[in-house]
Amino acid sequence: MFQNDVAGIDQLAAKYKELKSEVGKVVVGQDETVRLVILSILCDSHSLLVGVPGLAKTLLVKTIAQVLDLDFKRIQFTPDLMPSDIIGTEILDENRNFRFTKGPVFANIILADEINRTPPKTQAALLEAMQERTVTIAGNEHRLDLPFFVLATQNPIEQEGTYPLPEAQLDRFMFNISLTYPTFEEELKIVKLTTQNIDYQVGKVLSKEEIVAYQQLIRRMPVTDNVISYAVSLVASTRPEGERASSVVKEFISWGAGPRASQSLILAAKAHAAVNGKYAPDIEDVKAVALPILRHRMIRNFKAEAEGVSLETIVAKII
Repeated sequence: MFQNDVAGIDQLAAKYKELKSEVGKVVVGQDETVRLVILSILCDSHSLLVGVPGLAKTLLVKTIAQVLDLDFKRIQFTPDLMPSDIIGTEILDENRNFRFTKGPVFANIILADEINRTPPKTQAALLEAMQERTVTIAGNEHRLDLPFFVLATQNPIEQEGTYPLPEAQLDRFMFNISLTYPTFEEELKIVKLTTQNIDYQVGKVLSKEEIVAYQQLIRRMPVTDNVISYAVSLVASTRPEGERASSVVKEFISWGAGPRASQSLILAAKAHAAVNGKYAPDIEDVKAVALPILRHRMIRNFKAEAEGVSLETIVAKII
């Protein structure tokens, strides 16, 4: 596909600009969200999108799937959704033989809409598929199509009748991406674009094979020891009982991030460096991805909640 890794990174940086340009034809604003979702895909990881309704989460994911030429499925999570509704089930055919019918999880990009509105048993079925890239029905293992990504959404406002994801399951997501309201100018543009009878077409920038090749390229990128040391030290400083804990963590955090956060920091820093045309990540690349990696892996204590100290403020201070 490319002559060497240096040429591959140069190509990836150019493709990244093209990706953002194509997505920008349909999705107005949300630059940070687009950046993190693309980085997540290049890292072969999953992301959690947190935002109020109407911020184009579904449109964003669908558009990225089109630009990457990937199969896309949207699953609306509800209290009555069963695991078989996601992964599929065996049915008895006309010859009285059991035949497996695939569920919507058998796609390349899954939008798990409002994942916290379904019971833990159904959440666990999806999270198992995320981790193992396989589905087991009646003792038979079925491999999912690759590449495979889950982009789950949560509404931060309405919590009544929801089943919040446990911390151990939240840890499976590389990024916790917070969507914000558009600016006044962006909202003007959104209204103009969406109240006319115009169908905007986007071009295909990457193929499945290219995505897998770039994922492998990012894994091969070299990282210096001082960058790894910084990432691990940053994660260690989030643990209030640890010797490296900062004063703000000791004061406001009851539980810190685990080793998976350190792994995610390095992998995401590699991807961030690559899309910006750098051949190896530095400490600034780690800092650029630290907030969305750490904020769902830390738990505030009562004092932080009472005083209104946000996780974003705490992460900014420890960086």
